[in-house]
Amino acid sequence: MKIMIDEVEGEGIVSFFGKTVTILCMNYFYTGKLVGVNDECVKLEDAKIVYETGSYDSKEWKDAQKLPHDPWYVMKSSIESFGIMK
Repeated sequence: MKIMIDEVEGEGIVSFFGKTVTILCMNYFYTGKLVGVNDECVKLEDAKIVYETGSYDSKEWKDAQKLPHDPWYVMKSSIESFGIMK
């Protein structure tokens, strides 16, 4: 059975513009304010890399370290999932 997902403008990662999003990638998790999206990457401000999550129902990551420069870019090809987590 083949199920198709309709592409809806303004849905998906772009629906999180201006919000703090968490991006789960092949090797790391990133979190930050989503300020841009294009065909190749997403752009985060106040970005952090999450080395240890701790409990997912906690209000803070156990070990999230601020990345050294703003903005920070994440390649879309490495994204496995994304959403609002904290």
